[in-house]
Amino acid sequence: MVTAALAPLAKRDPETDLATVTNNKSVPLRASSKMASHTFTPARSRLNASYLNLTLWTLQGWLTMFFVAAGYAKLTEPFANLVDLMRWPALVAENFVRGLGVAEIVLAILLLAPLASWKHGRPLLVMAASGLLALESVMLLVHLTGLDVGPAITNAILIAMTAPVLWFRAREVR
Repeated sequence: MVTAALAPLAKRDPETDLATVTNNKSVPLRASSKMASHTFTPARSRLNASYLNLTLWTLQGWLTMFFVAAGYAKLTEPFANLVDLMRWPALVAENFVRGLGVAEIVLAILLLAPLASWKHGRPLLVMAASGLLALESVMLLVHLTGLDVGPAITNAILIAMTAPVLWFRAREVR
């Protein structure tokens, strides 16, 4: 039984055996090799990078618009309206909600900091994206514990938008 199972292994093609190919340099690789890597031309690499950059700037713009609007509402709406719209402001002090609105606006504007200075703005962008991601994660937990399904879904979508911005922009800063 064992020899019958090992028989196909003994008959294998030495050109496809990884140990044979790596240890014996004289065996040429066939064109139909299973392992293939794609090498992009410089033009294609630049095009892919520009698509990524466009996508990230679009996400940054949407996040900025959302958080400027949310922060503005927290700053200007009467506290009673905020309690009616969202349940959680009833659990905290009014100054905390207003401060959170200021923080949202500042972090949102910092998402666009590279527009003013690419050299100095990128670290600010990464800091703002990480601050917004932390804020969104905490608010997701608050909404889930309060069984607020709509705001929880909104926060999950915001996290899905902010995480790639943070990931790819942080890789650029290094």
